[in-house]
Amino acid sequence: MKHLIHSDTTAMGFQIAPMIDVVFVIMLFFMVMTGTMKVERELMTKLPGRDDPTQTVCFPAEEITLGILEDGTVTLNDAAFDSPKDKALPRLTDTLKRLATSSARQKQKVLVTLQAEEQASYERIIDVLNSLHKAEIQNVTFTVGNEPP
Repeated sequence: MKHLIHSDTTAMGFQIAPMIDVVFVIMLFFMVMTGTMKVERELMTKLPGRDDPTQTVCFPAEEITLGILEDGTVTLNDAAFDSPKDKALPRLTDTLKRLATSSARQKQKVLVTLQAEEQASYERIIDVLNSLHKAEIQNVTFTVGNEPP
């Protein structure tokens, strides 16, 4: 009798399922890692060195403070201008115009901080803003109340 020898010689083929699993794991790794990458941005800084003769010299901005008190008094750097009842504010407007033209000649910006007391009337604030508009001053910061110590 002849013995049949049973052999397990099945051909090992290429298994695609484990390869797909590996590809998904690698893809997941790269997707997670892209969120932790730092983005580089260009900082526009100018290092000290020779001045460019074609550039115009620009002086620092001139800062003034306009105050509006509760009684309607308007102050320019703590000096009172016009009467509290004068709606047109002619002295203040003329002073602001002279300041604006002088600063323009010197290539300076005029920065105005408008400090109104809490109980100052809105109408008076609008009067001061109209004077600034007539003087063609555009860089205005508005604060209400007293400055913190």
